[in-house]
Amino acid sequence: MIDKIALILVIIGGLNWGSIGIFQFDIVGWIFGGQLSIGSRIVYTLVALAAIWCISLLFRETEEAVQQDAR
Repeated sequence: MIDKIALILVIIGGLNWGSIGIFQFDIVGWIFGGQLSIGSRIVYTLVALAAIWCISLLFRETEEAVQQDAR
């Protein structure tokens, strides 16, 4: 469950960065009233923590990989 939440937050962050890069528009900042608002800072922090969590996904063996190794 934590993996899915982390992936959703990383996707939100990626879409926000895409809108900044393409349109120069910060969606999170717009929703919460600016980049320095407490709401925006919380979302930015959660996205950063989710990205750190997702690093662990790179190093985990999937169930499928474990089954293939057992053969």
